[in-house]
This record gives sequence, C-alpha cells and structure tokens, in this order.
Amino acid sequence: MRRLGETLESLEAVVVSRKSEPSARSYTSRLLSGGVAAIGAKVTEEAGELVAAAAGESDDRVISEAADLLYHTLVLLACRGLPLAQVETELARRFGISGLDEKAARGSHNSVPGND
Repeated sequence: MRRLGETLESLEAVVVSRKSEPSARSYTSRLLSGGVAAIGAKVTEEAGELVAAAAGESDDRVISEAADLLYHTLVLLACRGLPLAQVETELARRFGISGLDEKAARGSHNSVPGND
C-alpha cells in the first residue's frame, strides 16, 4: 500500500501536468481553465458535502467526500502555482503549537469573523 504522501505527490504531479499540458478530455484541465473562482466554488461545494456526510452518512461517504475535497484543494493550489510541499511546511511549522496560540499569533488580519 502506498503512503499518503506518495499518493498525494502523485496526484499533485498529474494535476500540475494538466495545467501545463491541458487535455480536452480531462476534468482537471476543465477545472483549471475556470480559474480560482470556478475551482473555489468546487472546494466550497465539496467542503459542504463533507460536512453533510459527516453529520449523517456512512463512513464510506465521508471518506469519499474527504477525497473529493483534497483533490479539489490540490487543483486550487496548482492553479495558484503553489506546491503541496509548502502546505506541508506550514503544517510542520504549526505542529506542537496549541491551535489557540497559533491562531492568536496570526493576529486579527487572518481571522474570519464568526470562526473564533
């Protein structure tokens, strides 16, 4: 079985290749051509579907929706030219720090109203 990192790296490579070499038969290419607004709408949709599944559907549905959200997040990052490794670096930086302390250190300019 592949490690999670290997799977995400392989998927990221495919997504990035669709950005540099679009294919008319590729859903990823179609998403990328829509830009941040279109991809962002899919990320929002998938996040909602994940929460809905977690609230009352089977574990398989939750896993499926989580996979959809991760995929669409990778597409959004690729659209912006941001490698997944930078997200990993940020998560590693936060590791071992209280979430409350980390959020406070970011200051109010990064907070979202109502998410405190």
